Amino acid sequence: MGLRTEQEYLEGLRDNRTIFFRGERVPDLMEHPELRIGAEHTALDYRLAEDEGYRDLFTAVSPDTGELVSRYFLPPKGTEDLLKRREMIETSTREGSGVVLLIKEIGTDALFSLHLVAGQVDKKYGTRYLERVKKYHAECREKDLSMAVAQTDAKGDRGSLPSKQSHPDYYVHIVDRRPDGIVVRGAKAHTTGTAFVDEIIVLPTRSISEEDKDYAVAFSIPVNTPGVRLVASPFGFSGDSNYHHPVSSKHHLVETLTIFDNVFVPNERIFLAGEWDFAGTLANTFVEFHRFTAISYKPPLLDLLIGAASLIAYYNGVEKASHIREKITRLITYTETVRALTRAAAMDCNIVNGIAVPDTLTTNIAKYHFANNYHEAVRDVQDIAGALLVTGPSEADWDNEEIKADLDHYLGGRPGIPTIDRVKVINLIRDLAASDFGGYHELLAIHAEGSLEAQKITIFRGYDLLQCMQVAKKVAGIE
Repeated sequence: MGLRTEQEYLEGLRDNRTIFFRGERVPDLMEHPELRIGAEHTALDYRLAEDEGYRDLFTAVSPDTGELVSRYFLPPKGTEDLLKRREMIETSTREGSGVVLLIKEIGTDALFSLHLVAGQVDKKYGTRYLERVKKYHAECREKDLSMAVAQTDAKGDRGSLPSKQSHPDYYVHIVDRRPDGIVVRGAKAHTTGTAFVDEIIVLPTRSISEEDKDYAVAFSIPVNTPGVRLVASPFGFSGDSNYHHPVSSKHHLVETLTIFDNVFVPNERIFLAGEWDFAGTLANTFVEFHRFTAISYKPPLLDLLIGAASLIAYYNGVEKASHIREKITRLITYTETVRALTRAAAMDCNIVNGIAVPDTLTTNIAKYHFANNYHEAVRDVQDIAGALLVTGPSEADWDNEEIKADLDHYLGGRPGIPTIDRVKVINLIRDLAASDFGGYHELLAIHAEGSLEAQKITIFRGYDLLQCMQVAKKVAGIE
């Protein structure tokens, strides 16, 4: 098949998957007023691949079949491929009004990491995981499948190891081994886009010891596999009014608590099953790819904040004020630092078994810089915009002919700019920076793709302090 159409993708989501949302079972997510919006947002990936203006960027010829396939599935061979991948992610996120799609980016991050680690496991244990990974990768590529990655376990007591929890199911683990496969139980939290994909790829979340070997498990299954239940989060959806929520009424992600209740996984879909000493390796290798994805999709949201802040400053007639220029300059510097570090991570990539891995140190510095400064960026945009973000009139007020003229008369700004245009920009900023959707993004900045502490640990461990100490000793005249 090679490539699916947008309609084929959306129809494929009607497969009796088990989804709960706001306490109710969802029989058909394409008929659901909120979940349908998330599905139509992620369908943008397929729409762009069909679009003549974007086809060359989002598709490429499969080296195995000669068919046109999604470029996401082709492992990056060097800097040029990583830069192309960065461009795809940034472009699709910009087309999604600053909201990432994440139905192929994250899945292929997992596939690339599985390629690199499966061979190491095979070499030590005599398994045949790499063969399975390659076959599964080809299946995803040729069928143009969408994928979610379930990595973060529910965890329970964070101070205890998986097997020491009050019950064993806080982490996904193997509960039965059969000749034709394994049975798993447990739950993964914060799984992005699970409701809108064909496949779930499960990866370990941390390093473990031999006594926890049943928790060293990686596999893939279709979302509608018996025993899989998705509890979808309602947060980040502010409402369906285009007036009040110009972004979130049309574009938003949905995370799930992904429950595996005695789920059978056939042998050909198992990529790790008890090889405990590779659980941490696989988890960290995935992160090396996925944080590059993360820093690739951050700039479009920041560009949108810059554009909205600059526009409202102009509409308010204060664009020349020094403190406004200072704040917008700070926003530009912040955004372009993230973008430049993303490019640098691609430039300084390492080639491992034929796959280009973005530079880990630079990637984590970029992710930390984004996360550590996002709230200050939101503060600057809020400051520029003013209090009408949360004190302005409702859409119903504008529809009331009795007061509409008053609103138009009293809420104007720069002469010549229609009042409603000024209000539309204020609503855009509210949606991005002072709403449920805005709060969702502020939390994602801190916790998505790993916490601030996770990035700091990686940066500290990855920097060559010994070399710096040697330089200091030399300059100090220490033998």
